Amino acid sequence: MISPADFSAELHKLGIHFFTGVPDSLLQSLCAYIDDTLPVGQHTITANEGNALAMAAGYYLGTGKPACVYMQNSGLGNVVNPLTSLTDAEVYRIPALLIIGWRGEPGVKDEPQHVKQGRITPQMLSLLDVPAFSLHAESDFQTVLAQATSTMLNSQCPVAILVHKDTFSAYKPVKVSETKTQFSREAALKTLLQLSEADTAFVATTGKTSRELYELRAQAGQLQRDFLTVGAMGHASSIALGLALAKPEQKVTCLDGDGALLMHLGAAAIIGQSKATNLLHVVLNNSAHESVGGQQTVAGKLDLKSVALAFGYQNYFHAASAPELEMIWQQCATTSGPNMLEITIACGSRADLARPKSTPEQNKQAFMEHLAHAGS
Repeated sequence: MISPADFSAELHKLGIHFFTGVPDSLLQSLCAYIDDTLPVGQHTITANEGNALAMAAGYYLGTGKPACVYMQNSGLGNVVNPLTSLTDAEVYRIPALLIIGWRGEPGVKDEPQHVKQGRITPQMLSLLDVPAFSLHAESDFQTVLAQATSTMLNSQCPVAILVHKDTFSAYKPVKVSETKTQFSREAALKTLLQLSEADTAFVATTGKTSRELYELRAQAGQLQRDFLTVGAMGHASSIALGLALAKPEQKVTCLDGDGALLMHLGAAAIIGQSKATNLLHVVLNNSAHESVGGQQTVAGKLDLKSVALAFGYQNYFHAASAPELEMIWQQCATTSGPNMLEITIACGSRADLARPKSTPEQNKQAFMEHLAHAGS
């Protein structure tokens, strides 16, 4: 395997001194090392991958030097626009080194939301005229980096390094996200399920939130009835809004994460102006991208109450424990929305946390059947 320290040192030798991106599980050791060792101003974890490439472009405009942009290959969806209309050779011709975790690589077992993206990733990069280089545990990474940076500098355009599974050796981060509560996400979800009406429609964000919700239903012997957004990070709240507008008599609760909220924060502004009186937007805030390694987000430093109310949410509520959640629930559940409920939670989850056994299509069908019978 490749040492994150050695890889980072080689990048610095090649003139790459600015790093930005969205953490990925395949890159978590590299991301953690970069975050721990680079000074303020040389590394920024962004809200989404498009933000990161735009920051890299700004850095280049100010210094004449290319930056490194890291992401999971699912993030290509967020970065297509700046790749084609900003950094491309037919527009501004701005170099950047893209380091991309290759989830769903053909022949490597992965979750269903990664299979299509993994299969088409090389073709996407080719279609975007982004040269791609492969990096795996046995690679001569100095040669790969030298070839990639040479191509980037000669073309003055972005190039990509596709990182295979288990490429980087383990690195334990020094920086960890800390919250002033021991309230776990799983305990918060369990409390919400106990307090909510039985026919409430839950839309859960991607990652461990959906996995824990699925397992809590299984533990309670309940049939699947929730929409588990296994991919499309940052879009669960928009799914919930569309549902709430489609079924105004149905109570809809979005179970969101702080990283997902930040990724497409503009969606919250639309929710606030939507007049969706039946929508409760729950933000489970542990100030971390926990599902991909626990890297910090800026959500712990934000005043989400002011954000929500400025966007037009009718009410904002906050809890950091089961008793606090129970205390505010009556008002939270009975006041007209759209409302935001921020629940401050601790980082961490069970090591034996299972994954849904049903397929996404089966989940969709079960959810729609639940909606058809809700309130009947």
